[in-house]
Amino acid sequence: MIFDPLFFLMIAPALLLGFWAQWRVKSQYAAASRVPAQLSGAAAARHLLDSAGLQSVGIEPIAGQLTDHYDPRDKVLRLSQGVYGARNLAAVGIAAHEAGHALQDAKRYAPLVVRNAAVPLAGFGSQAGTWMLFGGIILTGMGSVLGKPLFLAGIVAFAAVVFFQLVNLPVEFDASNRAKRQLVSYGIVSEADMSYVNGVLNAAAWTYVAATLQAVLTLLYYVMRYAGSSNNR
Repeated sequence: MIFDPLFFLMIAPALLLGFWAQWRVKSQYAAASRVPAQLSGAAAARHLLDSAGLQSVGIEPIAGQLTDHYDPRDKVLRLSQGVYGARNLAAVGIAAHEAGHALQDAKRYAPLVVRNAAVPLAGFGSQAGTWMLFGGIILTGMGSVLGKPLFLAGIVAFAAVVFFQLVNLPVEFDASNRAKRQLVSYGIVSEADMSYVNGVLNAAAWTYVAATLQAVLTLLYYVMRYAGSSNNR
């Protein structure tokens, strides 16, 4: 069977954590969006970048909601419509977090360098690795000699996804910590209002934790299933 109830039982903690984290992000974002800020998200990010000597890093609006990201190839911050021009603490916090990634890139922050290098492997593991896992399970069930090698190759490929997620955690945490420090240091957000920014960024951090946990538990499931198929020869 491909659709094994044990799989959903194993990843249930990660799914529940993910649902809670998403709810928390929406709740904290809504609360922080109601508190005005002295700068828009784009202006706050521009101030942080310029203060760090990163005038060459661009800032562009992008469609969608919470699609904000830093592109290390083009050296551009892309901020969503609800962040780019909005003057509230949610927008400022998210924009500052993305600016934190640009600062990491400029300083060659080691985990970011490793994460960026792992992107192609993670993409391959997420797509081709998944198909190899499914194909390996099917062929193993059919008794084909190709089943187990393909199954093992899928596990190795999917391990790249887990590696990426594990490396991504310190990258995201560090970007948020940089943002929090600098927003207060440059007087963009007062100490009293930082609770709103902290709420948004801390909630977002839990989504990364949930994604990492799900990847780890998924890999563990496939390893257990592969080991079980070996013992049943």
